[in-house]
Amino acid sequence: MTILARSLYAYRFFEIVNRVCLIQSSKDLTNTSNESLRSCDFEIFGTVQRVYFRQHTQEQATKLNLVGWVKNTKMNTVQGHMEGYKTNIDQMKIWLQTKGSPKSKIIKAEFTNEKPITKLTENIFDIKR
Repeated sequence: MTILARSLYAYRFFEIVNRVCLIQSSKDLTNTSNESLRSCDFEIFGTVQRVYFRQHTQEQATKLNLVGWVKNTKMNTVQGHMEGYKTNIDQMKIWLQTKGSPKSKIIKAEFTNEKPITKLTENIFDIKR
């Protein structure tokens, strides 16, 4: 086996291990705290497409141990759904309203359907296409 083949196998192995760890940590969220789990939908208006907004949103949500998804819309907005602890949801809301990606210009952020949940319905925070 060549060095390149070994490297690819090693890379793939660590990629799988990383995904398993992310899934396990998101499942652990439902058992580790008395803090309430919540879900929330969002839509962000402004210059939020073609500025890596979805990728930065995914990174920030993952840092905050949130699960859900984010996608572009035909109306040049970004919509998403997030689930996790209330404090982390609140931090993500602030980030979505004020920061976003470096080149984005956020005009408005709407948050709807915020409600308590008993368990997470997603395993990761995904970018939908």
